[in-house]
Amino acid sequence: MGSLGAPVAGRGVLTSESIRLILKRASGAAELGSDALPPQVFRAGELVLARKGQDPVVLDLRGISGATDFFLVASGESDTQVRAISEHVLETLEREGLAAAGVEGLAWGRWVLIDYIDFVVHVFHPALREYYQLERLWGDAPMLALSENSGDA
Repeated sequence: MGSLGAPVAGRGVLTSESIRLILKRASGAAELGSDALPPQVFRAGELVLARKGQDPVVLDLRGISGATDFFLVASGESDTQVRAISEHVLETLEREGLAAAGVEGLAWGRWVLIDYIDFVVHVFHPALREYYQLERLWGDAPMLALSENSGDA
């Protein structure tokens, strides 16, 4: 469940067409296609949305950081949901042939960091996301907001 083309509880079928990418810059916003991100980063975003992750964004750190190319940042509404989102990303990507190089914080569910070398997934409890403000810390990075396509756009 939650994989591409499979039913997602209460949401119908999740496909690459059902995910919207919005490039957010100070000068405005523009909708992009799924090819705007490497497929594994886009896939991780789909998996976050499949578990009802809140406000997922991708920070494009290419040219800004030598540590990684992208951050995928999202929130869960509780420690349990943070763990569920993180476990879903970890387990599904591993089944699909992409194993994480490192995982931190999974046992506590307050801030889980999943390192895939080229990209890092951060799943926060809302209070910690507000406290650490990664989006503001990396404010010079182009930011892509991921959302389910409601058909209204």
